[in-house]
Amino acid sequence: VVFFFSSRRRHTRSSLVSWARRCVQETGINAEYMGYYYFQGVQMGRMHSWGKGISRRCLPYKRIPPSWLQLSVQDLSEQICKLARKGMTPSQIGVLLRDSHGIPQVKYITGSKILRILKKNGLAPKIPEDLFHLIKKAVSIRKHLERNKKDIDSKFRLILVESRIHRIARYYRLSEQLPANWKYQSATASALISQVYNDFTNTMPVSYTHLRAHETREDLVCRLLLEKKKTT
Repeated sequence: VVFFFSSRRRHTRSSLVSWARRCVQETGINAEYMGYYYFQGVQMGRMHSWGKGISRRCLPYKRIPPSWLQLSVQDLSEQICKLARKGMTPSQIGVLLRDSHGIPQVKYITGSKILRILKKNGLAPKIPEDLFHLIKKAVSIRKHLERNKKDIDSKFRLILVESRIHRIARYYRLSEQLPANWKYQSATASALISQVYNDFTNTMPVSYTHLRAHETREDLVCRLLLEKKKTT
């Protein structure tokens, strides 16, 4: 018999747990308690709305490699590592393999997911991808609030985003995907994002067109002065 409770109220959860234990003691049946991690606070992200969301994954029914695929397991692993060295995240690698190479699921071919392959080769991101994007969103909201201090709605959205950050960070600490002493701090969040981007740029070659697209006014002045110096 398996007991699994999904109640969100703390007093309701505790009463259900005590009831389940009492039933097990009275009946003497073998029971397995699957709600342990839930009550210890190991929970993933949360939607702060009444909606349930419409985003669903649609995996292929067949769990075998497709017939049109000619790549071997070793070649596919090398391709994944090559894309990771260019600075691509695991989700970006999966989308590229799906759209460009016709690979619906890497796990069906290699037996391991993309993130596990990257961890095996020492190329996994230091911060989980979903947590990184939440921190990036919180940093952008804080920069917006510095310019618009009376934006009350953004203040409320920042509270919700940082609540998700603390919630998912607790999950990753308890699942040992983050150090036990890792903690989100809004004062150092911007530096953390910059450090992750620097790690990407150290391994990813940047084209001249990319630099031109993201240059600031100071960069533009320096570039024009250098081009003028070269012509003279």
